[in-house]
Amino acid sequence: MVDDNRQWLLRRRPTGPLTEDVFELRRTAVPVPSEGQVLVRTLCLSLDPANRVWIMGPSYRPAVEVGAVMDGFALGQVVRSEHPGFTAGDWVSGDLGWQDYRLASGRALRRFVRQPGVPLSYHLGVLGMTGLTAYFGLLDIGRPEPGQTVLVSGAAGATGSVAGQIAKARGCRVVGIAGSPTKCGLLVDGLGYDAAINYREDDVKAAIARHCPDGVDVYFDNVGGSILGAALLSMNIGGRIICCGAISGYDSGEPLPSPPGIPSLLIGKRLEMKGFIVLDYAARFGEGIAALTGWVNDGSIVVREDRVDGLEQAPQGLIGLLAGENVGKRWVHIAEPEGPQAS
Repeated sequence: MVDDNRQWLLRRRPTGPLTEDVFELRRTAVPVPSEGQVLVRTLCLSLDPANRVWIMGPSYRPAVEVGAVMDGFALGQVVRSEHPGFTAGDWVSGDLGWQDYRLASGRALRRFVRQPGVPLSYHLGVLGMTGLTAYFGLLDIGRPEPGQTVLVSGAAGATGSVAGQIAKARGCRVVGIAGSPTKCGLLVDGLGYDAAINYREDDVKAAIARHCPDGVDVYFDNVGGSILGAALLSMNIGGRIICCGAISGYDSGEPLPSPPGIPSLLIGKRLEMKGFIVLDYAARFGEGIAALTGWVNDGSIVVREDRVDGLEQAPQGLIGLLAGENVGKRWVHIAEPEGPQAS
């Protein structure tokens, strides 16, 4: 256990693209839990496009306050507990924030059972919120059927890479959209996609038509903007559009305009277009984790991770994520587990 608690605070709200000086590093004493509280050491910190949304202002959750510790979902280990439901060494997840230690109530934490034979970080990504987002978004909203065509944007990212592989496991033709030749090569050669589109170099509308000759039945949207507009034009009658994210507009400081064709395309093609938050499905997380674990174990899902080392690198790690640097799940390694549960 270290002697102090490093914390990244939100120093100010960004007015344009995110820069490191939006955050400020502070060192404080490690807190001591009182009755009903749990002291958790952060081990693995998730970096997500949603982090940028949380500092812009209120959204589906309250905005991070200026001067407060930056919010962030993470995995941790209980160091000391004054709560009857937790003991030292327990694996927990929750909004632990960008810090070494979090003092939390029991309601703020979720205990989890570490799956044997897989890295701890998988519980942050493919077996955690990332994988669950892909699972429920694709299967509950998209409802793909064998032989249908599924189009995924942000397809080399954390959620998109899992969503596309689930679609392949369900017998679909899967086309991914990514931002470099390297990422497109990974989609086809490493993750089993049927085709890939480089949105930085290709005419996206023409490429979708070329790679989806029978149209698109399900579109898993992680980016919004002009790519969403191009996908709408290729949707089949009765198609389903899963609105998971809009990263193309998160770091611009300006809201994205609505794609042309809404609502006329939705009406004419009888499309379903639905947004969601993974916490909507909290009561079914066990179902999702069991299915995802099975796909990882049988090789249907190949896991790609993008590790950043050290809490001090969290701001730059998020900036790089928003710029599209990552392949797969980006996360920050902060500390190693301790005690008999560490292995």
